[in-house]
Amino acid sequence: MRMTGWRAPLITYAIAVLGAGLMLLFSFPAPFLTGPAMAVTLAGLAGVKTEALPMRLRDAVFVILGLTIGQGVTPDVLGAVQAWPVTLAALAGSLSVIILLTPSILVKFWSMDPVTAFLSSAPGHLSYVLGLSEGAKADLKTVSIVQSIRVLALTLLVPVAVTLSGQLPASVAEPPTATAALPLLAMIGCAGLAGYLLQRLRLPAAYLIGGMLVSIVAHVTGLVGGVMNVWLAAAAFVALGALIGSRFSGVSWAQLRRAFSAGVFVTVLGVTLAAVFAILAHWLTGMDMIAVLIALAPGGLETMAAMSVMLGIDPTFVASHHVARLLMLTVIVPIFVLRGRRGS
Repeated sequence: MRMTGWRAPLITYAIAVLGAGLMLLFSFPAPFLTGPAMAVTLAGLAGVKTEALPMRLRDAVFVILGLTIGQGVTPDVLGAVQAWPVTLAALAGSLSVIILLTPSILVKFWSMDPVTAFLSSAPGHLSYVLGLSEGAKADLKTVSIVQSIRVLALTLLVPVAVTLSGQLPASVAEPPTATAALPLLAMIGCAGLAGYLLQRLRLPAAYLIGGMLVSIVAHVTGLVGGVMNVWLAAAAFVALGALIGSRFSGVSWAQLRRAFSAGVFVTVLGVTLAAVFAILAHWLTGMDMIAVLIALAPGGLETMAAMSVMLGIDPTFVASHHVARLLMLTVIVPIFVLRGRRGS
């Protein structure tokens, strides 16, 4: 890419860094993610041309995020897996209710066609959903705005809600020892290769999952000790926040107004239904309520998994549930799209 092609991504990242610095200054929860998302979104709506990092750099960011998420796996975490079938069943239940109830309301009250309504209400798998929107000839701009509002709202509101609940773990206060440079470079290389292979298999969030798998194996087997370098992890979180915010670039205020209420409705209903099933799973298993809620929340895999790291919540538990949701949506979304096209 020529230097002129880097201008918009560099400006976007600079805005993201500024947003992170401001949120850190005001002690806002998860500042390296929420600050960039908010700052880049506002800049895009104000007319600034914002753009995410080039694809290869984005893949590198997801590798770092995956390695950071996977480092949380411990023998204690593996011992708790026996309770996960209940929470995975709760996830499937909440997903089913959301995709059965939400589209019909969007068709009735927002006058969307059935395919656009379904894709707008799908709780996650954003890149896959947007790809299908184009293939199914749905209203791509509406789907993009509604889905981006869902991701942005959850990115900004989840850490605030956790903080206000008074259940923010104290474990985030003291950072542990960082992984040595040589083992870290080896993990990054292996994670990049794993991500490439998973991408060839068309697995969603391939580089993130590749990083997670490499980190989990390295830490569980004891090959690697310590955690991700704090500044490298912070830079990756800032890039993720910039990516979320850059989705609003080029969206006019008129387009935003038309889809905003639908986006708010989809987010509120999705979170409410997820919370109902999270409460049920918490009651059945006794697992931490906040951890279950974030695992079931209809946010993006990368965002929610990164959020769990920043809030001191078991990232493996959260990420595994969001991966399961992506796999469920991979099967379910095309079926509903075909049904919607036949019914239209």
